[in-house]
Amino acid sequence: MSADTHVLGRPPAGAKPDWTIPQDWAAYTPEDHATWDLLFARQAALLPGRASESWLRGLDVLKLSKPGIPDFGELSDRLTKATGWQVVAVPGLVPDAVFFDHLANRRFVAGNFIRRRDQLDYLQEPDVFHDVFGHVPMLADPVFADYMVAYGLGGLRALEYGSLTRLARLYWYTVEFGLVEEAGGLRIYGSGIVSSKGESIFALDDPSPNRIGFDLKRVMRTDYRIDDYQQSYFVIPSFEELLRVTVETDFAPLYAALDGLPDLAVDAIVDGDRVLTRGTQAYAAGKRRG
Repeated sequence: MSADTHVLGRPPAGAKPDWTIPQDWAAYTPEDHATWDLLFARQAALLPGRASESWLRGLDVLKLSKPGIPDFGELSDRLTKATGWQVVAVPGLVPDAVFFDHLANRRFVAGNFIRRRDQLDYLQEPDVFHDVFGHVPMLADPVFADYMVAYGLGGLRALEYGSLTRLARLYWYTVEFGLVEEAGGLRIYGSGIVSSKGESIFALDDPSPNRIGFDLKRVMRTDYRIDDYQQSYFVIPSFEELLRVTVETDFAPLYAALDGLPDLAVDAIVDGDRVLTRGTQAYAAGKRRG
């Protein structure tokens, strides 16, 4: 689930007022479970040495008693013991206020459907693999789990200020497509990367994208793309620092300051950036020519 869904309306039939629905684990087909197992095996083999240590430690929370797609009840039992979080099923994208309220109360909303075999490498709407394999391991990390609560609370305030677009960029460039500096070098933790075979390689190895040190104001000025690999990634020094900056920042004056500044392009390098990699942008240029 993204933080800028802008979904409106009432819950669909069968959903509770908070848009949650039963996962209905028994309804998954053998093909559904086989698709999960294929994706899980592929990414689990690829990510050691690429994913952050926090994400890799959290992967153990997904190793449950049943094969295939995790049962959210069993998963939530394990996650609650670790950090107080639980996973709840929703029918798809949910309204912003609903999304933020769930985060603020340590509930992560996850779609209960899984992609088809011909969609292994790209899916426009997040499915159970993206939501659970991508997000849940980091929710087992106490510091990142607290960051997600802080983000949910911040989202509810952003709705009052009409600044959701700004805050959504923070979610995009951390929760979905974030990199972190660790002793062994840059590592991935964003769910959009760890759940994608191609981007797990591209984000760290390809010379095309910029890799820029995290700065809250800079991130919230920067556009992003939803249809392909990112042209810039922002690198946090640690999860503790990400949480500290989020909790200690007064976002109201920050939103006011940002309103007077132009947005920055997805491939921009600007004065003041701590540039770890100045990307060639060859990948994006090639796609435009193609």
